[in-house]
Amino acid sequence: MAEIEVRPVPESVTRLQQQGISPLLARIFAARGVQDGAELETRLNRLVPFQQLRNIEAMARRLADAIAAQQTLTVIADYDADGATACACAVRGLRAMGAQVNYLVPNRFEYGYGLTPEIVDLALQVCQPTPQLLLTVDNGIASVEGVEHAHRLGLEVLITDHHLPGEQVPDTLIVNPNQTGCSFPSKHLAGVGVMFYVLMALRAELRQRGAFTTQAEPNLAQWLDLVALGTVADVVRLDANNRILVQQGLLRMRQGQCAEGIRALFEVSGRQLGRASAFDLGFTLGPRLNAAGRLDDMSVGIECLLTDDRQRAQQLAQQLDELNRERRQIEGGMQQEALAALPDSLDDSRYSVAMFRDDWHQGVVGIVAARLRERFHRPCFVFAPADVDQIKGSGRSIPGFHLRDAVDWIAKRHPDLIQRFGGHAMAAGVALREQDFPRFAAAFEEVAQLWLDEHHLTRRIETDGALLAQEMTLQQAEELDSLIWGQGFPPPLFSGEFTVLEQRVVAEKHRKLSLGYAGQTWDAIFFNHPDPLPNAIQAVYQLQVNEFRGQRRVQLLLQHATPV
Repeated sequence: MAEIEVRPVPESVTRLQQQGISPLLARIFAARGVQDGAELETRLNRLVPFQQLRNIEAMARRLADAIAAQQTLTVIADYDADGATACACAVRGLRAMGAQVNYLVPNRFEYGYGLTPEIVDLALQVCQPTPQLLLTVDNGIASVEGVEHAHRLGLEVLITDHHLPGEQVPDTLIVNPNQTGCSFPSKHLAGVGVMFYVLMALRAELRQRGAFTTQAEPNLAQWLDLVALGTVADVVRLDANNRILVQQGLLRMRQGQCAEGIRALFEVSGRQLGRASAFDLGFTLGPRLNAAGRLDDMSVGIECLLTDDRQRAQQLAQQLDELNRERRQIEGGMQQEALAALPDSLDDSRYSVAMFRDDWHQGVVGIVAARLRERFHRPCFVFAPADVDQIKGSGRSIPGFHLRDAVDWIAKRHPDLIQRFGGHAMAAGVALREQDFPRFAAAFEEVAQLWLDEHHLTRRIETDGALLAQEMTLQQAEELDSLIWGQGFPPPLFSGEFTVLEQRVVAEKHRKLSLGYAGQTWDAIFFNHPDPLPNAIQAVYQLQVNEFRGQRRVQLLLQHATPV
């Protein structure tokens, strides 16, 4: 069961209305922590200055020195959408400023995550020209051994990352808003956002050195499409600073000013570039990029973002689309197998889910863990085989249960159990010996029972309350649709009681509805809900624009419904 709650509206709603914001939007924004209308501005000059990032000016000086000396840089990327966009942003930006730069992205199945000693050796073996300086993007804060190995080989390492640091960090120059001693207020920058900030600092340093008297000064805004895509796809919190980056990137996409790879990804997914939205980035482009890292090699995704050849971009985007179809098929099979091994609902005595099968695919365990989390509202880990006698798991959590801290708790109480782990509050990764899975599952259940209670295990749907009939207009739906919503700044959900006037199943699994409310009839759709609804329902819904045969109308997108 789920409980429907209305978000409390702070007193800041009055200030927002006084600043000319409509009562509905003021209510929505205030409930998301907005104190002042200035927080909603999305001009680039509202970005937090790069100087507030610890070490960024020192890193800019080092990169400028490398460019002046024509030293070869190799970017060490990560194999998800954030890592791919961060890599493309780094390569494009550094080349535009005169750097000699190539890149290397680890294959997750052979080398694991981050700058490991093996990746350092691989970079020296395969990158041409041979790197003199390594630059990590979206990884590196945990790469203590990799950095030490690079230093022994005479390689310098610069780290750009956004993940939380562990007890020990590499002994090298690091730009990370979450490192100790960094006062940068926007702690939720994605990896690509951190790299974009480094490019800002580097351009300022090169400008000060007079480098742009002999070469064109690049306009950094040309890479905001990459920043927006990586930020949304990585599901980081869309605070005021990230909303600026995303909005500016979307504006460029809508104007057709974007990488050929992004244009091709819109085409292959059947979405309109001219109406690019955060939804498109998170649910259509992001999964296609991620599919390369999950099933194959993320260099396919990075090349798609780097090429300026339209035909080449279309070929690579088609390849990513096919990988995503394969990923969905594998994920669907694993999810069915997992659900078949579990009851329809977990009893009150079970606080967690941990599953392993020796025929599951390592690249999809995180998605399946997320699906189980959504189904059972419990913290979940799903494992698949990795190396010989080793399994790797990906976990997803629920509000109130910090997953990385939970794994750390297990590691400290069972020192011989976990080989490696990392992550943050809502997601984590773990490596174990296969024979130790039962011990891990028991320890995971133990910490879940210690830290969680009935309140945490009850799913809560937060809404923005009821809408008046006069607020349910096409204009209002279009205005809501034009704003930036995402992690930490969720799209508005409304709730109300409706009479079900008509209903039918479409495409075998969706329910098309006509609902009565306030003496009027409203079109509605309830995706993936083929079962009939009662005559009177309490519904949770989004107000959206439905376009069909050139006609745009208001439609209610149902997210939840219970009998009145």
